[in-house]
Amino acid sequence: MLLIPQMMAKGRDASDLFPAVVKNVVSKNIEVKKLVYVYLARYAEEQQDLALLSISTFQRALKDPNQLIRASALRVLSSIRVPMIIPIVMLAIKDSSLDMSPYVRKTAAHAIPKLYSLDPEQKEELVLVIEKLLQDKTTLVVGSAVMAFEEVCPERIDMIHKSYRKLCNLLVDVDEWGQVFILNMLTRYARTQFTDPNLNENDSSEDDDDLDGEDKKPFYDDETTRDTKNETSQVSTELDPDHRLLLKNAKPLLQSRNAAVVMAVAQLFHHLAPRREVAIIAKALVRLLRSSREVQTVVLTTIASLAVKRRALFVPYLKSFYVRSSDPTHVKTLKLELLTTLASETSIASILREFQTYISSVDKAFVAATVQAIGKCAANIAQVTDTCLTGLVSLLSYSDEAVVAESVVVIKNLLQTQPEAYTDIIRHMVRLSDSITVPTARAAILWLLGEYSHLVPALGPDVLRKAAITFVNEEDIVKLQVLNLAVKLYLTNPAQTTLLCQYLLSLARYDQNYDIRDRARLLRQLLFPAPGAEVEESKLTGMNEHKGKLGATAKVPVTPSTVYAVANVGLVPSNDGVLSWLTGMNEHKGMLGATEYEVANVGLVPPDDGVLSWSSSGAEKCLRA
Repeated sequence: MLLIPQMMAKGRDASDLFPAVVKNVVSKNIEVKKLVYVYLARYAEEQQDLALLSISTFQRALKDPNQLIRASALRVLSSIRVPMIIPIVMLAIKDSSLDMSPYVRKTAAHAIPKLYSLDPEQKEELVLVIEKLLQDKTTLVVGSAVMAFEEVCPERIDMIHKSYRKLCNLLVDVDEWGQVFILNMLTRYARTQFTDPNLNENDSSEDDDDLDGEDKKPFYDDETTRDTKNETSQVSTELDPDHRLLLKNAKPLLQSRNAAVVMAVAQLFHHLAPRREVAIIAKALVRLLRSSREVQTVVLTTIASLAVKRRALFVPYLKSFYVRSSDPTHVKTLKLELLTTLASETSIASILREFQTYISSVDKAFVAATVQAIGKCAANIAQVTDTCLTGLVSLLSYSDEAVVAESVVVIKNLLQTQPEAYTDIIRHMVRLSDSITVPTARAAILWLLGEYSHLVPALGPDVLRKAAITFVNEEDIVKLQVLNLAVKLYLTNPAQTTLLCQYLLSLARYDQNYDIRDRARLLRQLLFPAPGAEVEESKLTGMNEHKGKLGATAKVPVTPSTVYAVANVGLVPSNDGVLSWLTGMNEHKGMLGATEYEVANVGLVPPDDGVLSWSSSGAEKCLRA
């Protein structure tokens, strides 16, 4: 029997030995019986028919003088998932919940979720057992009772009222596994039963600010009125005694060696503690960063979410989030996110110096994330924007192409704030278009040139000529930006770019990507209508007035399937909830080339399930076109 548990520990399948092991369930040797129970608890669910043969033995074992045998028998009995023995298991749980041994009562609490998952109809009887176990004063039982409560009837908050103070007082002495369950349950309980201690925090702080100096006090202010305000603010900050009891007993657990317990206490203080008392969780969370990588990842994610609303908590520990060379990439990325969130005018200098050392890392993904972090800092803190731009421009001469591409994208986003002040940077980036091959970076440069072509008018036609040569081999996101650039340059400089624009539209009309094809055909009909198309002169006048806005996009598209609104196509919500384009398209069908596309016959029909469907006649005409 000693070899079988060893096989199980090594992951070997020992289910074939079940018939031989079951025979030993009646052994008088306690050590052998323990090993048999361990085996049966593992394989009873797979060998249900053979396990039923030992039910009578388990029932006798429930009366055994040894508490370990009683607990093991109940554990195995609850592991046999056969509906026929549900009444037997229920009776065993009821008897064990009243057992003199805390260990047996704890095992009964663990058996409750197993029976509930097998037969949910037993919930009412199980709730009564849980209610008895919650009143147990033994620390060994309390954690398991709360676990059973959370699994079976978490909505029965009223069952906690009688045991609330006892749970708070026993919290420190419960095992770590039970502390996590109790803390999570008490957090949920307190959020529903107590008032938010920070509900009137803003009002009280404003009152304090108003009463700081004598010059802020009205001349005829009544002293009694001021006293009333102070009393009101004090009452608003006072906590209920039971609320304070929970915070007082949970605070020592911040020193726990178990990371899950510390995280649970941090969650409790975040939701329940007054704003002035939450600062103590920061030191405990930072301490966990010395744990294993798995724990470190979870803690950093938690700190990142807390820092969004409570940034001041972690500012004193800024250096604890500096990246180490031994950190994995995802931990480095989380630390970069934290440093960016915690950056302020006073700390940005040291953070930027730290970022400067990260640029030389061999981890290219980390370097790209660092470039993005620099861009975020420059966007959030105006006084370092010029410094960050200078550093990013210096990265354009970096040997690694991925870093250069990421720098281009970040610089493009920063230049949108004051493009006129950075004309030299725009000109420098445009000249890099020949050497950069990363699609997102090339698309960003082309967008930048098209958007601010009036600042560098001499470079636009030449870049468009080179883009036309390589158009067929470009990625879809670059092709879309080439079309945008062609349209913008045609509208601002038609003398030099008309033929190039027509050539690019002809190439794009037969592209494999349908977004590019549709864009090219639409732009051709808008800019170069067919000779036979009849276009109303009033609509052409309106186009000429707004031609500067045609093809303008707010930013580089993320995916080629992005929808581009070039003209007002008349998107009108109909009464039946289905979007109808027909009215607006009929009004502009001359602009859209109505000689080839019969818009009125497209046949947009709303089916019963509310999904848009196209009629066959309209679809065939569109495909032929």
